[in-house]
Amino acid sequence: MKKLGSWVVLVLITAVVACSGKESSETDSGKLPVLGHSYINEFEMEGKMVKDTIYHKIADFSFVNQVGTTITNADVTGKVYIADFFFTTCPTICPTMKAQMLRVYEKFKDNPDFQILSHSIDPTHDTQEVLKEYAERIGIEDASTWHFLTGDQEKIFEIGQTSYLTTAMEDQNEPGGFLHSGAFILIDQQGRIRGLYDGTKEDQVNRLMNDIPKLLP
Repeated sequence: MKKLGSWVVLVLITAVVACSGKESSETDSGKLPVLGHSYINEFEMEGKMVKDTIYHKIADFSFVNQVGTTITNADVTGKVYIADFFFTTCPTICPTMKAQMLRVYEKFKDNPDFQILSHSIDPTHDTQEVLKEYAERIGIEDASTWHFLTGDQEKIFEIGQTSYLTTAMEDQNEPGGFLHSGAFILIDQQGRIRGLYDGTKEDQVNRLMNDIPKLLP
């Protein structure tokens, strides 16, 4: 899999952040910026014009995890979570990504306000049963924190590209037949993107683990 996709997205998001004085100020103060597109909604309230910033958010979704439970936005609303995209037969970066995600899981698995959503981009092969076996093989014995998700392939591609702003698509020219980035995407309690990290690099994942507590209660 090419990691180029994640860095293209990173460049785009960085450009968006650079255009917002408020987000830059938050970064300087140690707070995590809100990434993605945003716009100002202006409306009248009690005779005065009020401006409200509307941030990019993750769209509604509904997928099935490794134990057959349907997971939707409602299950992660009010929680901090990390999203990534992979497939169980991936011959390239996925094993490295999962080894790095295990580090994150081990550190935060006991926090009830933290979740991980790993979306398979090969749901034809990665059925619920296959994902359950895969999860158990890497040491995840239950689905209380880390959900391995499967479902409609087009909806998984769509939410990857339009909500999480990452690369997730079929590409027969790629090893394994799919193209996806190695990005770990940090999402806050309101469904907003607060960080993007290369899940194949230990130093980037260290930074992610340092940033997660900034969002937790």
